[in-house]
Amino acid sequence: MSDDDLLAHLRRLGMASQEAEVYLAMLHTGRTTAADLAEHLGRQPGEAERSLGRLVDLGLAAAAGGPGRPEATAVEPTIALDRLSHARSAELLQARTAAVNAYRHYRRSVRPQATDDLVEVVTGPRIVERIQHIEGTVESQVLRFDSPPYHVRVGANPTEVHNLERGVEYRVVYSKSAVENGLYYAVNIRPCIAAGEHARVLPTVPVKLTVFDRRLAIVSMSFVEAEVNDSLLVVRPSSLLSALAGLFETSWRSAFPMHLSDRVPAALRPMHVRILELLGTGITDDTIAQLLGISRRTLSRNLEQLNQRAGTVTRFQLALYAARQGWI
Repeated sequence: MSDDDLLAHLRRLGMASQEAEVYLAMLHTGRTTAADLAEHLGRQPGEAERSLGRLVDLGLAAAAGGPGRPEATAVEPTIALDRLSHARSAELLQARTAAVNAYRHYRRSVRPQATDDLVEVVTGPRIVERIQHIEGTVESQVLRFDSPPYHVRVGANPTEVHNLERGVEYRVVYSKSAVENGLYYAVNIRPCIAAGEHARVLPTVPVKLTVFDRRLAIVSMSFVEAEVNDSLLVVRPSSLLSALAGLFETSWRSAFPMHLSDRVPAALRPMHVRILELLGTGITDDTIAQLLGISRRTLSRNLEQLNQRAGTVTRFQLALYAARQGWI
């Protein structure tokens, strides 16, 4: 790491520029005096002495030498930097709280009847950038209705996978048309489910919607006939946002799970597991075979094996058996 990079990192932790430069100089010079540091950095002795005293107070330097020649040396910084980091976090939280409270006061006193800032319309090329920014900063939960057409070309969703890895909860209700898209199912839906997404499916979803941390929602407004998305609504905290979150919860309760629980017998073949995941989506056997990359005959043979294991005859009975066994 270069000296410039280290100085930038130290300043981000809350150290003043002069203190950071003195600490970096001590890492190069070893045990030294304020006078030597002043000469090395081209500073006044008094400035270097004050910066050195501050570093001692922070725990980043220790006094050494005798009364006639007071010296100091840099010390292992972990504890001191942890203190700086915690102090910086507390300052940022205090600043965030102050800004939020100031805006709430503004809404109550200056514009008590204002509603124009509760919904924002985003159009054109700004849509994709806005979605990526919002999803990249989510903290704990994402609720989503997923249905084509999409704002971006069908592909993987590395942002969601990364968020899942850092503990963000995703609950997604897919429309049947989304699951029937073979490419989208293979490169987006299945990898996200494998990464920890909780997925369910309905024949159709009421609206294209994503709710972030229950503090912000995006609603896609589309020209379905042209199969392109034209605009996006960004909905901020309001009764409308609460209604959208409530709509999702109602739909979630009635949707069919797309992934199996940990109660599925370990002896069940991987192909059988994938078939069971798709049985309740409402898609046809031909589509299931296409999504799994197998022939219709191979699917029929696997369904027969599953029915024999469950003692059932139809796919409906098989899905019901899986539900009663707690597999889904």
